[in-house]
Amino acid sequence: MAEEEEEEFTFKTAGFDARFPNQNQTKHCFQNYVDYFRCIKAKGEDFIPCKQFWQAYHSLCPSDWTDKWDEQRENGTFPVPI
Repeated sequence: MAEEEEEEFTFKTAGFDARFPNQNQTKHCFQNYVDYFRCIKAKGEDFIPCKQFWQAYHSLCPSDWTDKWDEQRENGTFPVPI
């Protein structure tokens, strides 16, 4: 039997953003979601700095919200131009 290697896991969350100093991070979540899709639209999916927005919105946003927003983007009804 081969020994299984254990991967070290570290929790990461979005860093401080001076635009969103309050405890309620709803706007921070939404802005990172929008910034991520604007970034990949402008620079492409291989552009590594876009990943910080992806990590932030995945850390802050409930999956129900992002699923709804993904559906809105696909239907062309998302409230913000990307």
